[in-house]
Amino acid sequence: MRASRALAVAATACAVIGATAPTAAANNGPTNVTVSPTQVHQGGSLAVSAMGCGHGGTVSSNAFPKTALTVNSSGHSAATPRIYDHATPGQYNLAVRCSDSSRVVTRTFRVIRGRGAEGGLGGSMTPTSTEVAVGAVLAGSAALGGGLFLIRRRRPSAGRV
Repeated sequence: MRASRALAVAATACAVIGATAPTAAANNGPTNVTVSPTQVHQGGSLAVSAMGCGHGGTVSSNAFPKTALTVNSSGHSAATPRIYDHATPGQYNLAVRCSDSSRVVTRTFRVIRGRGAEGGLGGSMTPTSTEVAVGAVLAGSAALGGGLFLIRRRRPSAGRV
C-alpha cells in the first residue's frame, strides 16, 4: 500500500512538472523584437513588434512615453509609440519588457530633425484670399481676351460680305 501511494505521489509530481514546463518555456521574455523604421522624424511613430509576450508588456525609451504592447490572436505583440515633438535628434535605445518576465530586450533607432512629409492634404486645404483674388483676375483676363479674339474674327473684312 505504501509503494502505491509513493508511486501515485511521484506520478502526480511528474505530471505537474510536465504541465508547467511549456508555460515556463513560453515566458522567457521577448524574442524577435523588430523596430520599423530605424530612422524616424520628430513627432513620427515607430512600429515595434515582439514574440513571447503572451500577456502583453511595455515599450519604453527617452524619446517617447511608455507604451503598452498589445497581443493579437497569433501571439505577436505590437506597439506604436509616437516620438516626442521636441525629441533631440540622435540615436536612442528602446526597451521591450513582457508583463510575465523580467527579461528586457533593447533595440536602437535614430530620431532625425523635422516633421517629415505631411501627405494627404491635397485639395482639403482652403485657398487664402490672395489666391482667390489672383485666380479671379486670371479667369477674368482669359475671358476678356477670348471675347476680344472672337469679336475680331467675326467682323467682315472690307472686300467680303
